[in-house]
Amino acid sequence: MSEGKVALITGVTGQDGSYLSELLLSKGYAVYGLVRRTSQPTLGRSLINHLSENPNFHLINGDMTDQASLDNAVKEVMPDEFYNLAAQSFVPESWRSPLMTADVTGMGALRCLEAIKRNKPECRYYQAGSSEQFGEVKEIPQTEETPFHPRSPYGCAKVFAFEITRNYRESYDLFACTGILFNHESPRRGLEFVTRKITMMAARISAGFDETMSIGNVDAKRDWGYAADFVEMQWRMLQQEKPDDFVVATGETHSVKEFIDLAFSHVGMILSWHGEGVDRIAKDQNGITRVVTNPRFFRPAEVELLIGKYDKAEAALGWKPGTTFTGLVKMMVDSDVALVSEAKERGYAPPKPPE
Repeated sequence: MSEGKVALITGVTGQDGSYLSELLLSKGYAVYGLVRRTSQPTLGRSLINHLSENPNFHLINGDMTDQASLDNAVKEVMPDEFYNLAAQSFVPESWRSPLMTADVTGMGALRCLEAIKRNKPECRYYQAGSSEQFGEVKEIPQTEETPFHPRSPYGCAKVFAFEITRNYRESYDLFACTGILFNHESPRRGLEFVTRKITMMAARISAGFDETMSIGNVDAKRDWGYAADFVEMQWRMLQQEKPDDFVVATGETHSVKEFIDLAFSHVGMILSWHGEGVDRIAKDQNGITRVVTNPRFFRPAEVELLIGKYDKAEAALGWKPGTTFTGLVKMMVDSDVALVSEAKERGYAPPKPPE
């Protein structure tokens, strides 16, 4: 079915880009990943280094802030499918860099659509949406019909990307659709994200590299799934007869505290919590403080509860998540324990999440 198709992926060096590349290559695609030209290789490319010897995997230069480079990329590749996964996707950074976030995450989507409209209008386009579009949620659970109320510059940029994608679909008859993806994690998640910070710090603390982890709001609740499950839905969306938008989620919500408790218990530390709000701490069974909340990590406007309903995706495209919350957390912890153990054996410091 997919033999001989050509796909162009922005954000190819990230978590989703690497999993999607593997999926499409397994289906016989020629995959082109858009990367910015740099004088030195970036560390992010380590996620796709293993694909470099695949003759069907290619990197081409381009920039989400430069229309001409995106036009040139589409003209060079002439893709059958275009997956826009590129974004400034770290929500706390969007508060520090709102203009850059709007340019890359929001306007970047418009530039991709313009490149397709101008150069390959029959190309099918996937836009990576986010549950952060819902923000201060108007109903529980959130569906494709739930109104948006974003609570960060990142969420606002994603709402623009969603609306401009729908606008180009309706105005120019492009096959363009958005997957409103809820939080999805994996061992390939960046260390700056809270889930990976938790699993890496659990591994580092259990190995004696650190004693305590600082964290933000542990009461925030999210719908967490596995990235490899979610990229399959991205592909399925471009195989449907008519373009449409879908919520991609697990239908379950868990607090950051639950994530911490499960991760630390998996390395043998049973936590007990004390205090409230910004003054909460967690001690292990030996009375050692392992987790402290720090107001520096709290958002200016918090998104308290996200939980998605994926019924439409299941009914229309036969998709449903395949990895449980517990399985996801344990998978991530096991991966970071292995990384930390290897570093310890070889005599170097394992990676540490940024403060």
